[in-house]
Amino acid sequence: MFETISKGFRAARERLTGKGELTEEVIEAALKDVRMSLLEADVEFRVVKQFLAAVKEKAIGTEVQLVAKQGERKLRVKSEDHFVRICHEELVALMGPVDSELATASRGPTGIMMVGLLGSAKTTSTGKLARKLTKDGKRVMLVACDVYRPAAVRQLQVLGEQLEVPVFARESGDPVEIAAAANHEAAVGAFDYVIFDTAGRLAIDEALMVELDRIKAKVNPANILLVIDAMIGQDAVNTAKTFDERLDISGVVLTKLDGDARGGAALSIRAVTGKPVKFLGMGETLDRLEDFRPEGLAGRILGMGDLVGLMQDFQQVVDEETAARDAEKMLGGGFTMDDFLNQIRSIQKMGSMKDLMDKMPLGSLFGGQVPQEALDQAMNDDELTKIEAMIQSMTRAERAKPDVFLLDDDDSPTGVARWTRKPRAPKPKDPSKYAEMGAEQFVGTRVARVARGSGRSEDDVRGLVGRFLAMREVFGMLGGLMGGGGMLGNLPGVKQLRQLGAMRKLAKNPEMLQGLMGGGMPGMPAMPGMPGLPRAPAPARPADRDRAKADRKKQKDARKKNRKR
Repeated sequence: MFETISKGFRAARERLTGKGELTEEVIEAALKDVRMSLLEADVEFRVVKQFLAAVKEKAIGTEVQLVAKQGERKLRVKSEDHFVRICHEELVALMGPVDSELATASRGPTGIMMVGLLGSAKTTSTGKLARKLTKDGKRVMLVACDVYRPAAVRQLQVLGEQLEVPVFARESGDPVEIAAAANHEAAVGAFDYVIFDTAGRLAIDEALMVELDRIKAKVNPANILLVIDAMIGQDAVNTAKTFDERLDISGVVLTKLDGDARGGAALSIRAVTGKPVKFLGMGETLDRLEDFRPEGLAGRILGMGDLVGLMQDFQQVVDEETAARDAEKMLGGGFTMDDFLNQIRSIQKMGSMKDLMDKMPLGSLFGGQVPQEALDQAMNDDELTKIEAMIQSMTRAERAKPDVFLLDDDDSPTGVARWTRKPRAPKPKDPSKYAEMGAEQFVGTRVARVARGSGRSEDDVRGLVGRFLAMREVFGMLGGLMGGGGMLGNLPGVKQLRQLGAMRKLAKNPEMLQGLMGGGMPGMPAMPGMPGLPRAPAPARPADRDRAKADRKKQKDARKKNRKR
């Protein structure tokens, strides 16, 4: 989503890196990249012109100080960051302000009329909106006004069964009379909302508009929502303009945005029609209807992420009590593979890895220097499935304490002596040690069995175990620094957003995070409950560390020879 637009802003940011003053020449070169990406993304050309003029007016002649004062603090300001801030402000102004709240009727049920072209996911969006309202405790009735396509009536009935809401439907008849009868029944039944799923056409025609006009006049809905497929490009703006001129729509539901690399319609509709995009349809499940938040979308376009949206997704799949319990285990060093597996399943419920990675502030955390190849690896949904297969191939004891995959100093490399060894001595808590472990430091029989059971390579299994143990140690250290609570304990709340600075400082220590973010399988989630981060480049090992490792290997070989004698 928004890859085409984001590409232009990334190029502009690179052009401005190191510039002390944003002159007209410098800004023109940067805006050229932005202009091309916006036009390629099907943003309406007048909207592009308006946006670029606003950014240029604010940016030109601005001398960027290396250090800017804010109260008693000193903040380091870079020219590229200043430019991104201006772009963020203008993108938000272009798409907003937006109020996702629906208008309510002064008396009787509140009517919502869903209109749009055929194939725009209008019926699915009707079901998603019904789910959203029922979760808020509202009583909802669905009305099938599309009598021309029998599959539409059946589809709405199936959605009603899934949502456990009544569906008013007739196989034939006048859609206007069906809507009027349903409206009366909803009033008698004391329903809060009645949603009319109207018929669509392959293209706008007069017969369609006349029918919609008649339904509107008959039931007088408080809201008319136009459902638009984001993948139709600039036709989305033309469609919105035509429907608005005829029906005076309340707002727009933009669907299939997660399947469109351009996303220009999201930037154009408000500017051209003056009517807001109220909701975004993401994915096929009924829970995937998001409130349209201009600041969140602007952040995703500019690589700043959308943490508020990410937290909202998280709250939908994990309750606060579960999040607090998992955070306590993580920060206390007691996190197990079973807990990790539950977190992976929660991630899968939140949507695709691609969508989640869009909401992560990778550009802010890594200074905009995240390689695209690393992002492609991290956004691979198949990796979560592979990790799940490996964890499920472990025994309960192995999932509870993955340390058993590692050899003690007196164990044999093949793991033959594993079952008769003395109790394991506690190891020093140093996450960096997991990054340098070789195959000879793992129990070969355990690794081979899990690899066979999951259909993965032994290197994949060792990578999973090593990175999990590194992650567990890092969070244990964080727990100690924070007194055993804090950063992740209130994940669904605002506190987590304020503490990103701690994670950013942690990311500056590559030795500590090497086992967490580097090596092993690409795309493995870096922390439970959050999507994976790209792999960091492995730091060079000091010579003394290599020598120490070689000495330990020699000692092991000597002990093996002594046992054979």
